[in-house]
Amino acid sequence: MSGILLALAASLSWGFADFGAGVAARRVTVSLVIVGSQAAGLVFVALVLALVRPDLPALVHVGDAALAGAFGALGLFAFYRGLAVGAMSIVGPISATGAIVPLTYGLARGERPSALQLVGVALAVVGVIAAAVEAHGATDRSRIGAGVGLALLAAVGFGSSILFLSKASAGGDALWAPLTMRGVTVPAVVLMMLVLRMPATGLRASLWLLAGVGVCDTGANLLFALATSRGLLSVVAVLASLYPVVLVILARTLLKERIALHQLGGVAVALTGVALISAG
Repeated sequence: MSGILLALAASLSWGFADFGAGVAARRVTVSLVIVGSQAAGLVFVALVLALVRPDLPALVHVGDAALAGAFGALGLFAFYRGLAVGAMSIVGPISATGAIVPLTYGLARGERPSALQLVGVALAVVGVIAAAVEAHGATDRSRIGAGVGLALLAAVGFGSSILFLSKASAGGDALWAPLTMRGVTVPAVVLMMLVLRMPATGLRASLWLLAGVGVCDTGANLLFALATSRGLLSVVAVLASLYPVVLVILARTLLKERIALHQLGGVAVALTGVALISAG
């Protein structure tokens, strides 16, 4: 399977994971959402490794994966909290602009996508940003939606995380990297909960939802790690960051969130960008 198709599959999987996490974050604390989903993801990727049995990774790649996990935890905290306080159709697209981090890194290292793909990348980024501004009030004035600050922090965390994930996967460690990421995230969040004495009420009621979130999130990590070994990082990183398209559609369909015309236009522009990247 090509890097483009793997990146798009990762984007789809992340979209479902983020929608489920957003629903869960409105029921239980963000820390519980992270612990429950990441623990489920840890079990899932461990089972995959037990079946595939790949060679052990190099130490340098373990370090990159650990950094990916640390930045990912930062992104998850900000993102899930943003989903809890703001509209999913606003927070999701902004967080996707984190693709600019690996995009810039890839270009700086000499990656040269075709002109058509560069246009597609630009359209994809513009498309997700278009959903960041919502109409407000009787005069239909524009304002920055709730949770935007958290979404921007999440973008930095996610962008840095997928950058280090791609580096960890460069040596053929696409399966070990997600395991290392969860191995960093889960103990760190559990320790934080114990130190801050955060409540764990409501976890049992949302257990299956969090398990689904963890499997989809970890599955997306695996797909993205494989995509980086089969395509340009500057391209697959942007394609994998199109998960807000899925998130917006699910929020509109299942939660009846209001989506303005310009937000729908942003989704269309993003999809156009995907088509150009694929055609290039």
